[in-house]
Amino acid sequence: MVISSLADGLIRRADQVGDLLSGSMFEPTVRLGVTGLARAGKTVFITSLIANLIDRGRMPGLAAAQEGRIEAAFLQPQPDDTVPRFDYENHIAALTGAAPHWPESTRAVSELRLSLRVRPSGLLAGLQGPRTVHLDIVDYPGEWLLDLALLDKSYAAWSEDTLKRIEPRTEAAAFLALAGSEDATQPLDEPRALALAQSFTSYLEAARAAGRADLTPGRFLLPGDLAGSPVLTFAPLPPQSGAPRRSLWREMERRFEVYKSRVVQPFFRDHFARIDRQVVLVDLLGALHRGPAAVADTRKVLAEILGAFRPGRNAFLSRLLRGRRVEKILFAATKADHLHHTQHPRLTALMETLVRDATERARFAGAETAALSLAALRATTEETRTHDGQELHMVRGRLLDSGKAAAFYPGELPESPSALFDSGRTGWLDESFEAMSFAPAALTLRPGEGPPHIRLDRAAQFLIGDRL
Repeated sequence: MVISSLADGLIRRADQVGDLLSGSMFEPTVRLGVTGLARAGKTVFITSLIANLIDRGRMPGLAAAQEGRIEAAFLQPQPDDTVPRFDYENHIAALTGAAPHWPESTRAVSELRLSLRVRPSGLLAGLQGPRTVHLDIVDYPGEWLLDLALLDKSYAAWSEDTLKRIEPRTEAAAFLALAGSEDATQPLDEPRALALAQSFTSYLEAARAAGRADLTPGRFLLPGDLAGSPVLTFAPLPPQSGAPRRSLWREMERRFEVYKSRVVQPFFRDHFARIDRQVVLVDLLGALHRGPAAVADTRKVLAEILGAFRPGRNAFLSRLLRGRRVEKILFAATKADHLHHTQHPRLTALMETLVRDATERARFAGAETAALSLAALRATTEETRTHDGQELHMVRGRLLDSGKAAAFYPGELPESPSALFDSGRTGWLDESFEAMSFAPAALTLRPGEGPPHIRLDRAAQFLIGDRL
C-alpha cells in the first residue's frame, strides 16, 4: 500500500514536471491573481480585462495588441475541475445589456482561462509561427488573503491584537461588552460560543460597512458552505492563563487552529501559492472620503497583503523545485472615472505613497511592482463648467441610487501625497460635495471594441505584456 502510494506520487510528480516543461517551451501559462478589499471592483476588472483582450480596439497601451501580433483570443474550458468558473458571460451581460448594472461581488475563489494566439516579435519573428499563451485569471476575495497573516499567530496573540485594535471603535462596543463579561475558564457552552461568534461577525459586518479594511477572519464575512460550522464559531477573548481542558477558552483556541489548518492553509496551497502575477485593487477614493483613519487602515492592510506574497523572480529551476513566486505586483487605485483626468496624476501619486514601504520590500526580493489609477469600466464623461468665475472640472454619470444623470465636482486631491498622513485632515472634499456612486452607462460598442476604460491597457501591459 505504501509502495503504491509512493509510486503514484512519483508518477504525479513526473506528470507535473512534464507539464511544466511542455508549457514553458510550447504553450506557456501565466496565472494572474486578482484581489482587493470590498467594493474595489474585482469582478468588473476581470470582466472588462477579458472583454478587452478578446476585442482589442481599446488596448493601444498593450504592445502586442498595438502591433497587431495577437491573432485571436478565446475562452477555454475551466482548467481546474474543482474551482468554480468565473461567470464571465453573465457579468459582461450585466455591464453591457439594455439595462446595465454592476454584477454581483466576489464571494469565493473562481477562475477562467483565456488563450491568446500570438505572433512572436524580434529578429526571428519571420522564422517562427504563432504560439499560444494561456492566461489563467484567479479571482479571490481580499478578505481571505488577509487570513494568511493568521498562520503565524497563536489564538492568544490574535485575541490580544484584535481586542486592542477594535477597542476604540464604536462598531465593536456590543461585542466587547459581551466578550468582557465572559468567564472563559468555565466549561464550553455551545450557545454562548455561538453568541460570541455571531456578535463578532456582526462587528466585522458593521466595520466593513464603515469602510474598515482590517477584517479577519475573512470567512466570517464570506462563509460560503462553512456557514454555521464549528470552524467559524469562535471569537477573540481576553487573555486567560491556566484555562482547563474543555473550557470555553481551550475550545476557542482549538477552533482557531482548525480554521488555520482546514481553511487558510488549503487556500494558500491550492490557489495563492500558484500565482505568477498579482493585481491588488484599492478603492482609494472611498478611503479618502472616509478620512485619515480609513486611509491609515488601508495602508496597514496593503502592507499585510504584500507580506503574504512570495515575491521574486520565477527562474525555471526555482519554479520546478520550489514552486512559483509572484514576479509582478500591480497596485491599482480604482474608480478613476469618478475624477476628471486632470486629477489622475495626483491619484496615482497618492497610491504610490500609500504602498511605498510595501513595494520597496517586494523589489528587494526581486519582484517588479507598479502603481497606477484606472477605471476598468468607464461610467462617466467629463465636462468643464464655470462657477463664480472659476472653471470646475466635473464628471457626469447616472447615479446608482436614483438612476438620474448628474454632474459631480469632487474637489481637488491634495497636491502633496504626504497630506494622506496628516492627522489634522478631515478629508479632501469640499464641504458642499459628497461622494457619489455611479451606475454603468449604456454602451454602444462597435465591432472589435471592448468596454470603455481608463488605463486598463497599461495595466495589462505591465502584468502580461512581457509574455506576449
